[in-house]
Amino acid sequence: MKTTKYTLALTLTLAATGVSLTPVQAAETLRIGAFVSATGPASFLGDPELKTLELYIKEINAQGGVLGQQVELVHYDDGGSAGKARTYVNRLIGADKVDMIIGGSTTGTTMAAVPLVEQAQVPFISMAGAIVITDPVKKWVFKTPQTDRMAATKVLQDMKARGMTKIGLISGTGGFGRSGHKHTLEVAKEMGIEIVADETYGPQDTDMTAQLTKIKSTPGVQAVFNFGFGQGPAIVTKNYAQLAIDLPLYQSHGVASDKYIELAGDAAEGVRLPASPLLVADTLPETDPQKPVVTAYKAKFEAAYNMPVSTFGAYAYDALMLAVDALERAGSTDKAKVRDALEQTQNYVGVTGVYNLSAQDHMGLDVSSFRLLEVSQGTWKLVE
Repeated sequence: MKTTKYTLALTLTLAATGVSLTPVQAAETLRIGAFVSATGPASFLGDPELKTLELYIKEINAQGGVLGQQVELVHYDDGGSAGKARTYVNRLIGADKVDMIIGGSTTGTTMAAVPLVEQAQVPFISMAGAIVITDPVKKWVFKTPQTDRMAATKVLQDMKARGMTKIGLISGTGGFGRSGHKHTLEVAKEMGIEIVADETYGPQDTDMTAQLTKIKSTPGVQAVFNFGFGQGPAIVTKNYAQLAIDLPLYQSHGVASDKYIELAGDAAEGVRLPASPLLVADTLPETDPQKPVVTAYKAKFEAAYNMPVSTFGAYAYDALMLAVDALERAGSTDKAKVRDALEQTQNYVGVTGVYNLSAQDHMGLDVSSFRLLEVSQGTWKLVE
């Protein structure tokens, strides 16, 4: 199996305008555009994504670039706004004339970009989770994270294995939460699991006690699954502990980072969620084909930034390396050839999983790429 030849290197900073270029701007450069939510409510996603892109592009240039050209990163901070994302993607395509685009920290910002890249026929790799991004398949759109449906499947499989067939569901009302809610209901029906309580919360809500009290008082509830991202799941976790709900609590991959444990504190103890192996890199068996890639990324990111890695930065790593691999196999920056090369990616070992793409699958991962993790003594433990 093939792994990337690149490693982490150096940081760059955002300019006051919200756009930053790599230092090298030769007459012939390969331009990669990016739009991320580096600030705002989704900054816990976009900040590590941007840091990862900057680090690796610097290293790629130090090693000679791609196709004999230096790589120029043109990026914008959409602050989590779909409207800003749309504006910046138009700029990347029209004014900046990038060769390909990586971006969309959230489902909302990603979906704002989809019609634009499809019309302009520019290869686009998203870092957001909802299944709608690549299902149905869109010719020019790819993604690196597992889908919300796969996350629901992984969680419900564990619940069923533990004998839990009646559950409470709580989810955010944003794009990610709504999609996760929809697919959890579908997967639960397929698996014979009954959703006996179903509650939601808004992105600005600061207390979910009322919703959790309803779930707690519902007869027959055996476990609770929260589908959301940002601070909402941490609030749910704290309220859950305050109400002394003595049932297993599960979260989605939308909070798969140390930030969740930091925000939720001791209340997170025992919470389970699906995630890529990055958060338990050091405990992976030596025979795991992802271990070299995962441990290298973790060590170098943390050394460069003096902060913990998150699975969200890994989505950016995989997006960039899949892009570079496709460019090299295409032997050209011709957008149609690069798109075709992306679609033909096979057995590519990334941090998130081993990617096998096709004309029918523009993500290339399955449920097995998820590992089930549990918070234990303030850190992540591999359950399986």
